Amino acid sequence: MFTLRKLLLLALVVAAGWQYYQKSTNTPNPVYAEPLRQQSVESVRSIPDPQFSCDGRQHCSQMTSRAEAVYFINHCPNTKMDGDHDGVPCENDSRF
Repeated sequence: MFTLRKLLLLALVVAAGWQYYQKSTNTPNPVYAEPLRQQSVESVRSIPDPQFSCDGRQHCSQMTSRAEAVYFINHCPNTKMDGDHDGVPCENDSRF
């Protein structure tokens, strides 16, 4: 009878473990009402503006508007218009 008790105890432990496993794996993941959307700066910068094009200009004195300067610092290489790297070009240029 002693081995039968061990067998029954083992069966109970296995059944309890199986129930716990089933309960923990069937827990649904939370569903959010609306997915969070975060638009990165890089995705905004990757959309070119057809008004302007990179033509080698690098300095504020070569720009005709602040919008053009913003386009150049976001899309063109080797610009020298944003000395403090805050994203605002030609801050000391009184023309804009």
